[in-house]
Amino acid sequence: ICAILLATVGGFPEPLTAMHLLWINLVTDGPPATALGFNPSSPDLMTQKPRPSNEPIMTPWLFIRYCVTGLYVGLATVGVFVGHYMSQGISLRELSNWSQCGSKWTPGGGEALCENLFQGFGRRLPQTLSLTTLVCMEMLKALSAVSMDNSIIQVGPQDNLWLILGVAVPFLLHLSVVYSAKLGFPALGEAFGVVPLTADDWVTVFKWAAPVLLVEEVLKCIGRCLNSMEKSKRNIIK
Repeated sequence: ICAILLATVGGFPEPLTAMHLLWINLVTDGPPATALGFNPSSPDLMTQKPRPSNEPIMTPWLFIRYCVTGLYVGLATVGVFVGHYMSQGISLRELSNWSQCGSKWTPGGGEALCENLFQGFGRRLPQTLSLTTLVCMEMLKALSAVSMDNSIIQVGPQDNLWLILGVAVPFLLHLSVVYSAKLGFPALGEAFGVVPLTADDWVTVFKWAAPVLLVEEVLKCIGRCLNSMEKSKRNIIK
């Protein structure tokens, strides 16, 4: 939602199609979310005091945390899309007026290049980059979600083998779609509007996707500090 909103506000072409969003929701979100139900107990579970009966499930901090993570995911999804066009010599201002390409501004290759850049096959590579970056971020977020507050270093995904399976299978399915043309099923890639990625493309994907782990770790650290402060307040009151 955040990615589509940012692209709309910025006036950019759509970084994801309806088919891409359906793929994300049905394939890459479902299995990891189900596998998270098998997460092990927190190491310090028995030392934690019961939560107050009037405490909501969605606390203000949890809401802020989800918003921050979602904002980065949206920025990265749009960022890798915009970055591809900027690497082609298209400025941010030109990209925000992409529909006027050929009339108000013209790329270096002439008016004929406008259709190649923003329509049909020309948009498939940047959209594939956006989709794959989003898929990778969702997988990394799932691996980081084994524990709500503990670092991934302390409580890693190896403690939930179902989660590893729930991440590996959807990711392999995504790879099979991206490289369907090389696997002998070009119609599948055309239906999804994706193209095979090169090694350099994957470097770009992970440059945008990997920082989501850092964002999660920082938020977890803040959450631990807030929990510690809350415990101290309760002890003082008592």
